[in-house]
Amino acid sequence: MIRAADILSAQILVVDDQQANVALLEQMLRGAGYTSVMSTMDAHAVLDLHRTHRYDLILLDLQMPGMDGFQVMEDLKTIEADAYLPVIVITAQPSHKLRALQAGARDFVTKPFDLAEVLMRVHNMLEVRLLHLETKHLYDALVAEHKLSLQLAAQPGAMVGVVEEEEGLATPWFRSLRLRHPWLQLNLLTGFGAGAVVFLLQGTIDRLLILAMFLPILAGQSTNTGCQTLAITLRGIFLGELPPGRARALVLKEALLGLVNGALVGLVAALVMYIIAIAQHRPAAHMLGVVVFLAMTGSCIVSGICGAVVPLVLKKLGADPATASSIFLTTVSDTVSMGMLLGLATVLVK
Repeated sequence: MIRAADILSAQILVVDDQQANVALLEQMLRGAGYTSVMSTMDAHAVLDLHRTHRYDLILLDLQMPGMDGFQVMEDLKTIEADAYLPVIVITAQPSHKLRALQAGARDFVTKPFDLAEVLMRVHNMLEVRLLHLETKHLYDALVAEHKLSLQLAAQPGAMVGVVEEEEGLATPWFRSLRLRHPWLQLNLLTGFGAGAVVFLLQGTIDRLLILAMFLPILAGQSTNTGCQTLAITLRGIFLGELPPGRARALVLKEALLGLVNGALVGLVAALVMYIIAIAQHRPAAHMLGVVVFLAMTGSCIVSGICGAVVPLVLKKLGADPATASSIFLTTVSDTVSMGMLLGLATVLVK
């Protein structure tokens, strides 16, 4: 929305080789309330002046010695990337009007000057110019946001070692292997951590085989909880929506969400465990339900916190948070969920 104050504060340059014309136009504009009016009688200086000040409007005389207005407009095109010249030409020759418009001028005023005509054309030109600049700024902002969206859309590949800038469909297979394989080795190494938990608590699984069916359920639910948090955190980092000092609030929020979501999902999982245990005539059916509920709630809390903390830590260390966050998140989620389920069962179910 262009306000009257924006128009009156717009920067205007008057270019004419006649001092009387310059003084008259300045008097007209300032009398109408325009507060930023400059002038020059040197046509050769217009390009540098516009490069420095980026005028919203240039009132340009066409007939000047040494360098006429048409030559000035050609020079101005070299620094106006979109070829939009904010120029109103000044002429006493009717034959020059069409040529000036074809050369890029937006409007014209005739000599001798008519006060009402000059002010109306200046006002209309400035309104269009400011609307043009506002539209351009909005367009640039949309383009920038679209680029960020494309970057975010590419993050699933980056999270497992497929980086768009490094690998494409035409990348040779041996280069693709070199780019991807290290991440798979790291994923295998971290996967042994979760496997170690199962190995250490193998006795509990042998005693309570029913727990085996809930291991992938807890791992999947907790990992999904962490991935939701990870996606929100990465989006905040890449779009600049996470200013300094907000990290603690984000972690607390995600911990609370993990608690609530984990408890709600845990109630359903505990009920399913209880029904299955009753069907198998297990004496500790209710306690098995409690174990599933506590393990689900606890693992979702930890995964939610991890989904926020891991990318923040990687970013602070100077690493790309989108590159390895999911590997560490998956490891923590699997290890904690399996460890809590089997550990609580070892302690609570006799």
